[in-house]
Amino acid sequence: MYFMLPREYREAPNDELEARIKTSRERLGHKLCILAHHYQRLEVVAFGDHLGDSYGLAKIAAGKKDAEVIIFCGVHFMAEAADILTGDHQQVYLSNPLAGCPMADMAEIADVMTAWEYLKPFGGEARIMPVSYMNTTADLKAFTGKYGGLICTSSNAPGALRWALEKREKVLFFPDENLGYNTGMKFGLQTEEMVLWDFSREGGGLSAEQIEKARLILWKGHCHVHMIFTVDHIREVRSNYPEVQVVVHPECTPEVVKLADADGSTSYIVEYCRKAPPGSIIAIGTEINLVNRIARTYPDKKIFSLSGNICPVCPNMFRTTLNDLAYVLENYPDLKPIKVPEPIRGEALLALEKMLEIS
Repeated sequence: MYFMLPREYREAPNDELEARIKTSRERLGHKLCILAHHYQRLEVVAFGDHLGDSYGLAKIAAGKKDAEVIIFCGVHFMAEAADILTGDHQQVYLSNPLAGCPMADMAEIADVMTAWEYLKPFGGEARIMPVSYMNTTADLKAFTGKYGGLICTSSNAPGALRWALEKREKVLFFPDENLGYNTGMKFGLQTEEMVLWDFSREGGGLSAEQIEKARLILWKGHCHVHMIFTVDHIREVRSNYPEVQVVVHPECTPEVVKLADADGSTSYIVEYCRKAPPGSIIAIGTEINLVNRIARTYPDKKIFSLSGNICPVCPNMFRTTLNDLAYVLENYPDLKPIKVPEPIRGEALLALEKMLEIS
């Protein structure tokens, strides 16, 4: 996809962009809702009507019945979920149409269907429950809904796994192997009960015996940002700051999560830092824009990135600028909204509604 802002917006200074955004917000009033993910730039977050993680923003989108125009400052799968959860009278726009998610692209529907066909002799939908992370495309959410599964986020993954294993013997989890494994460990699964399906290999690279014994079949996928954090980072920060608290996102590797003091969603990390007493030293293993914003919010605490000199930035989240937001606000009637077609929308809605119910 090729996209370039008109020169008028590319070259406008920030003070002018801010004034134009404020004018548009006043003009639209209650008809407008701007949703901003935690990983957005500080200046973009300032204009969000609601700030949160993917789960929190999905809930907000589902409840915003009076907002006719919803602008999502995030990535494509988030805007798709917002469109699925809102009514026909509402239009959802992604502030930067190039903002995607590499992890979501690691679970392409053709590969998923190949895996599902292969797993049919092992019980198919009678024994295997699909559970998809929010960080997936709409067609994978639809697959999940069609076969009775649900969507999870890092906020509710333990509850989603519990729900799934109460109903079927096995779970096929997409697409983040680290979140799936870390959640399985919290649930009490043994290492041998969790196997990794490598979509690039015949039969996922697994033997029939491995699949039969498994309770959790993990898709081979990851978040490149959270893979930055290592065991050595934790050891170094503990050496430099003996009193440090290390809190990481569960998309980090199991080795990192095991050594951390706590792990949880972006909203969990925000709350963890808020509750920490003044003078606390906290090293955070997640995207740098969130870490920097938390550090600015709580200057009475020493808060910094766990990765040291390596910058854990999500380039897709970083794509969205004030320039983009101003352009969408002033031109949305002429822009193409995010629209998930049927039957994908209806089937994906089933999975998303289950997510909201169990939470």
